[in-house]
Amino acid sequence: MLALLGLATILALLVAIMTNKLSPLVALIIIPVAASLIGGFGVETTKFIVSGIKDIAPVAAMFVFAIVFFGIVTDAGMMDPIIDRILRFVGLRPTRIVMGSALLALIIHLDGSGAVTFLVTIPAMLPLFDRLGMDKRILALVVSLAAGVNFLPWTGPVLRASAALKVPVTDIFSPLVFVQLVGLVFVFSVAYVLGKREEKRLGLTGAKGESADIHARVLSAEEEKVRRPHLFWANIALTAVILGTMISGVVDASVMFMIGTVLALILNYPGVKDQKARVDAHAKAALMMASILFAAGAFTGIMRGTGMLTAMATSAAGFVPAEFASHMPFAVGIASMPLSMLFDPDSYYFGVMPVIAHVYQSFGGAPIEIAQASILGQMTTGFPVSPLTPATFLVVGLCGISLGEHQKFAIPYLFAATVLMTVTAALIGVFPF
Repeated sequence: MLALLGLATILALLVAIMTNKLSPLVALIIIPVAASLIGGFGVETTKFIVSGIKDIAPVAAMFVFAIVFFGIVTDAGMMDPIIDRILRFVGLRPTRIVMGSALLALIIHLDGSGAVTFLVTIPAMLPLFDRLGMDKRILALVVSLAAGVNFLPWTGPVLRASAALKVPVTDIFSPLVFVQLVGLVFVFSVAYVLGKREEKRLGLTGAKGESADIHARVLSAEEEKVRRPHLFWANIALTAVILGTMISGVVDASVMFMIGTVLALILNYPGVKDQKARVDAHAKAALMMASILFAAGAFTGIMRGTGMLTAMATSAAGFVPAEFASHMPFAVGIASMPLSMLFDPDSYYFGVMPVIAHVYQSFGGAPIEIAQASILGQMTTGFPVSPLTPATFLVVGLCGISLGEHQKFAIPYLFAATVLMTVTAALIGVFPF
């Protein structure tokens, strides 16, 4: 009975979110509450919700303060010299331009937002592609690859995986650092090869690097007002300390970003009025994701508290051959990028992944391995080509290409990145083959 009720709840969640009948926030709360009441748990449902919210609170806190922290240091101009230097360095050599596009996307994606990455990187690099007649599909691909492979502890997929399985984000991310480095080598290798191909196609193999100053970005009056260029190195040092300490696991990630946010405000905007303005500027984005995470806490709290998740996993385990069980993480890793075409992140990480993780656990596996396999592709390398994410349409719109062109050109490379990282993870023992 509980297994069937749980299955109906998961299916209802997937259908409601994927058909846009309900927003993820509403679906993650109303559907499990209704299921719990139907299951006869009554007022006890509220206890399940509170338990789930308590478990999710550190993750939500980390995300809120990460958004505000990166927003503050970006407002202060920490990224400006980096972006301008990249633009000057690439000149008019296609190989440099393509690799510079990947590097810029990688740096901008430090704040964890794919949309911001594309909005900053593509307009900065597109004039160079247009001036030389370069293939704009390449620009769309390399920024997608860089953002996709650059999954970080405060990015959506990692946060969702952490929230769904109630494990610290650093426990998920830390074993994958080397895997990610391999993925980044692949990103820049692809960028180099495609850049060389463009040089040959355009007959620019002997071209000298020329100044790209004519493409220097122009800041708005509002942006100039909040910039603090004289504090560039101070902000760089602060960011390095915060990220280094957080990734090391010495101090909890949520605490580090809280401290980092406070220090960034005091350093760059000592006035109370300015501090309030900077927090307000980023509050909307932080609140939007935090509300989703708390709703997810309610969902997972109910699914666990009622026993629906355990019942589903127990039933599903009967259909999984024992000899296949140990290969589940590897199979999930290989399939994770294509799964982005079928499931949006909320549907997958809160609906599908926990069931897979519990089935794997029933065979003696560690659920965290399913989470680690999932983030090697599901809405990481997969999000820039998935029709289920607005970022995909932002990429093609900014580059001036069609969705079909982008998907046909980019999917093989994005899938190859996932396969490479999955194999690497298995080889170094993150999860078994």
